[in-house]
Amino acid sequence: MKKILFTALGLLLLSVLNTGLKAQQAKHTFALGDSSFLLDGKPLQMISGEMHCARIPREYWRDRMKAAKAMGLNTIGTYVFWNAHEPVQGKYDFSGNNDIAEFVRIAGEEGLWVVMRPSPYVCAEWEFGGYPWWLLKDKSLKVRSRDPKFLAAYRNYIHKLAKELVPLQVTKGGNILMVQIENEYGSYSNDKEYMDDNRRLFREAGFDGLLFTCDGAPQMPAGYLPGYLPAVNGLDNVGEVKALIKKHHNDKGPFYIAEWYPGWFDSWGSGKHHVVSAEEKAKKLDDVLAAGISINMYMFHGGTTREFMNGANFDDKQPYMPQTASYDYDAPLDEAGNPTEKFRIFRDVIRKYLPAGTELPPVPQARKTISIGDIRLNSYSALFANAGKPVKNAVPMSFEDLDQAYGFVMYRTRPGKGVSGLLKVKELRDYATVYVDGKRIGILDRRLKLDSLDIPDLPADAVLDILVENNGRVNYGPYLTDNRHGITEYVSLGGKELKGWEMYGFPFADLKGFKFGSADTAGGPGLYKGSFELSETGDTYLDMRSFGKGFVFLNGHNLGKYWEIGPTQTIYVPACWLNKGRNELIVFDQLKSGHTEISALDAPILNAPQVAAKN
Repeated sequence: MKKILFTALGLLLLSVLNTGLKAQQAKHTFALGDSSFLLDGKPLQMISGEMHCARIPREYWRDRMKAAKAMGLNTIGTYVFWNAHEPVQGKYDFSGNNDIAEFVRIAGEEGLWVVMRPSPYVCAEWEFGGYPWWLLKDKSLKVRSRDPKFLAAYRNYIHKLAKELVPLQVTKGGNILMVQIENEYGSYSNDKEYMDDNRRLFREAGFDGLLFTCDGAPQMPAGYLPGYLPAVNGLDNVGEVKALIKKHHNDKGPFYIAEWYPGWFDSWGSGKHHVVSAEEKAKKLDDVLAAGISINMYMFHGGTTREFMNGANFDDKQPYMPQTASYDYDAPLDEAGNPTEKFRIFRDVIRKYLPAGTELPPVPQARKTISIGDIRLNSYSALFANAGKPVKNAVPMSFEDLDQAYGFVMYRTRPGKGVSGLLKVKELRDYATVYVDGKRIGILDRRLKLDSLDIPDLPADAVLDILVENNGRVNYGPYLTDNRHGITEYVSLGGKELKGWEMYGFPFADLKGFKFGSADTAGGPGLYKGSFELSETGDTYLDMRSFGKGFVFLNGHNLGKYWEIGPTQTIYVPACWLNKGRNELIVFDQLKSGHTEISALDAPILNAPQVAAKN
């Protein structure tokens, strides 16, 4: 009897395992029809929203996916950031917040398809457009080109990424419908052979499904790859969308708007927080969906650009403009993942175009928020007192030559007695505070084209320090290839080039090794530490209005940058990174000193631009 029972149980278990295996191996077909996408031979209109795993705490990925379903989306669009996955050449990270495969799997579990955009250039208001900083260590290497050294690094990365994502393609039974090669290439150049190199690398790596490109309307002729679907960005006039795609795709569809902008991003010091009319955008969304066009709203949920990963815009027509840490984007879900009025209005539009009988989940409730009273900052660490062993060189060395990715470098020299005049830093990247014998005498700012200041006569033993910050490598336009940071050329004083430099790196990958005391006695750039207790957690927003410029660590997490010029004046703190009980907070400020406390608010301040003092 026992033998029969065990045999029956074994057969049942084998049946369950076989069923599960068949489900995992089940394959769909996803193809291009003349006017629509075809999933298993039936038309599929993708109603998609963009969000990025690196900008959302891993703990909230599923929550954001559920919100996407509640608005009526059936697809998620997402970039992949090469520099997040290969921070050091040859060393890959697909763990934690970089677990892109798990991000895709969760989307599938929540009933969402995925349009994958590994590119590997992404723009995205992300540092160096997603390229890893170490590509710049070789001055002769040219990114986004047929340079063999660039293509070799690109190939290595794509093959590593493929191991994570190829099994999740729709052709393998997964939920990745199609993959983008390059990204808005027509805004940069027009080399079709380079574009075909991209296609070949993706195919070699195992991406065997649909490939596509995307460009703004005027740039599509330069950026598309003949034979592959050209999607359009930033255009929502139905007639123009269809005519443009037909023109570059053998007079056929399907029709896909790869980036439709319901909001926009903010840059430091550029004015007010961007807000885009929900009603006006809803009318355009209605038109597009009624015409059967597939659409990806960039962004559905922006999140936060943490650590030092914000990018910057810069070209011959506009000054250098680094982007804020908040990537709220005036999107349907706000920075903290709460549905906005735009979410509700878009939801009402989308539900008209869903299959008959579809019932949307309820609109998610706003997340719990808390305020935190005065947090005492009772420990201090002067930056210059923590300088380690310097690198010495006759002329200043860039971050890349110093093998440093992000953060700050302090450049020190001794000009000699009686030297005075105009101090000029040639090709400063990007922001500097200048000190003589430990006293700050001025600020230099690439954003304002401010690269020089007057210095009076110096004593014989005077020490000149220039603390340089990487404010974000350019992520868009022709200057991608000119992105080395720090002091990238030379420093002159009174028309004479200064020689004999010591360089101290402060990469701030973590804060280990910094020595804290009880009081701020130096008055210069430094770190302020405090702790606080919580009996309950919730999302909150650090109030940075009394601080100057810097970044914040909470319980080991780098929450991102702040800058008094705004428009953002708060830093979002996700509840999942707070502890019931003790929490540790460390604030670095390079401009203001003497801080003794900080508070957290129950709502963000995204729109309070200010004018900062120059000295």
